[in-house]
Amino acid sequence: MVLVVIKALHVLEYLAQDQERAYTLTEISDSLSLNQATCANILKTLVSENYVEHLGRKKGYRLGPMAYNLTNNHSYHHHLITAARDVMEKLTQELNETSLLGILRNQKRYILHLVHSDQDLQVRSRTERNVYETATGRLLLAYLSPKDRERFVITNGLPTESIWKEATTQEGLEGELQKIIQQELVVTYSVKHIVGLAVPVRKNDRVLAAVGIFLPEIRCTASRKKEIVLQLKNAAEKISRRLDDKS
Repeated sequence: MVLVVIKALHVLEYLAQDQERAYTLTEISDSLSLNQATCANILKTLVSENYVEHLGRKKGYRLGPMAYNLTNNHSYHHHLITAARDVMEKLTQELNETSLLGILRNQKRYILHLVHSDQDLQVRSRTERNVYETATGRLLLAYLSPKDRERFVITNGLPTESIWKEATTQEGLEGELQKIIQQELVVTYSVKHIVGLAVPVRKNDRVLAAVGIFLPEIRCTASRKKEIVLQLKNAAEKISRRLDDKS
């Protein structure tokens, strides 16, 4: 048996007993009879891999998204959808364009919540899409840790030229992802004349999701694009503040 693995599993089991509550380092180490330094190192590793979420020194720790993904339990995302729903409805109402809330799930861009516009000409999107094909997917990929990005590329390969011509090499992909991080924005133009725009949603400075707008290119003039970006960033900031307030 690998003792440290068993201790890490005990930590996860302890946090899972009340998924809505955060536990301090002292509570966890005392309850499991673990040396506090050992417990802190285990938690640090679990946080780095997103199995545990650190809410701050005083607030403590709780299960993170990867712990829920192990069993396809998506209750972790309930608070995210709740925080975003009415903000997205207002965003779509003001722009009259379809908005979406996306996350990475099973190596795909997954739509958690979608609000349709009432435009006669609308763009439809599958719930799961290739990460490279979508604005929200590219944005979420950019904010993965370098190690997780490397794993993603090993599993999925690099984009083809028809999907993302600037990112067909490792150097090209990293350059594009760094631009996304610097701009906190992705704008994509597909061969089907669809424009996608996406910005990050954060909780405690960590990007959890992306909120995006997609629309026919014919409706995305320069002035319209500027308006959409402004509204998107305002919406993402509102959602992020709500998530921080619930920590």
